[in-house]
Amino acid sequence: MKGSVIALGKVGEAPAAALVVDGRLDDLIVDPADPSVPRPGTIFRAVADRPAKGMGGQFVRLGGGQNGFLRNGQIPAGKPALVQVTGYAEPGKAVPVTAKLLFKARFAILTPGAPGVNVSRRIRDQARAAELVDLAGRTVPEARGVILRSCAETAEDDAIAAELTELHQVATRIGKDAGADRSALLLGGPDAHEVARVEWPQADESGAEFADHGVADMIADMRLARCDLARGASAWIEPTRALVAVDVNTGGDRSPAAGLKANIALASDLPRQLRCRGLGGQIVVDFAPFPKKDRHTVEQALRAAFRRDAVDTALVGWTPMGNFELQRKRARWPVI
Repeated sequence: MKGSVIALGKVGEAPAAALVVDGRLDDLIVDPADPSVPRPGTIFRAVADRPAKGMGGQFVRLGGGQNGFLRNGQIPAGKPALVQVTGYAEPGKAVPVTAKLLFKARFAILTPGAPGVNVSRRIRDQARAAELVDLAGRTVPEARGVILRSCAETAEDDAIAAELTELHQVATRIGKDAGADRSALLLGGPDAHEVARVEWPQADESGAEFADHGVADMIADMRLARCDLARGASAWIEPTRALVAVDVNTGGDRSPAAGLKANIALASDLPRQLRCRGLGGQIVVDFAPFPKKDRHTVEQALRAAFRRDAVDTALVGWTPMGNFELQRKRARWPVI
């Protein structure tokens, strides 16, 4: 089937959403089975704890026995602050949080404290961009920290205004709860179904279920370590406690360019594989043997592929042993 479709369902008992593009799984969002795990977007009134010397941040108490890590945090110990969960923590580690709150919806984003109204650069129609700025000014008092997303270009003004009003009301309510002197959960993060609607606005959301597109089988494939690549090549993607190891194999191809072709195939598909498996953190790729002079070609393929990926990923570079390292945000809950 051609086109992009959002399919909703569950993995175990947890809500899950899949983006199916041209009949292939392109993205997958799965909620943690444990409801006590805070989802990205969750907002806490936290209490500042000790600074983390050498780590560039400080620990904060989130309540319920949970701790957060605030990068670049400089809040006096014992003082309250609003923080928002930015991703999932590694087992046994503090939840990553930020003091820069963000309220995101399908057509707009509200970032309290940020200046002015901004329109997505993808909206090339200047007249429409001006209309959106005016709409935000009429809808949100003192219109500050408003970002109009690219899909707002073709959306109905009433729908955009309703979203902006709701975002402003939520942000105002959260702001009023900031002053108490104890930690508390103020706003739960969106579940997988809600995130899908916000993150994949261009896809068809007509109520498809996993069974309609064979998503369960696609997820089962993602639980396997092996993934097949073009021309009989393959890769093994195996998460450990310390890192995600990726090993590339040429298969039966014995031509001189077999290693380079397999490596480029893996580079092109690696962002999708990581998204759908929910993997992040440190990633080390052991590429198939290929001439050192072709490293630039493989690196170009990696950069082109990750440039289109929505999850923040830093391409760190080559190790002395010839492996390639990446650092990826833990934005997804792992399915394996």
